[in-house]
Amino acid sequence: MMKVALKGHGHDHSIELKVGSTVKDALDVVGIHPSTVIVSHEDIVLPHTTILNADVSLNLTIVSSGG
Repeated sequence: MMKVALKGHGHDHSIELKVGSTVKDALDVVGIHPSTVIVSHEDIVLPHTTILNADVSLNLTIVSSGG
C-alpha cells in the first residue's frame, strides 16, 4: 500500500491505495470527478492515467469555464 495526499482548493485528503493505482483511482476514492481538476506533482501536470508507485502528494487545480 502507498499513501496518496490530494490537496488544493478546498480539498485535503490522505488515502491509501494499492501500488500501481492511477491518479484517476485516487480521485475516484475521494469522490472528485476527474474532469473537474488538473492534477500535478512538483509543478508537472499528470494525466489521469498516470500510474502511482510510491507515497506521493498531489496538487489539485480546479478547472473552471465560462463565458
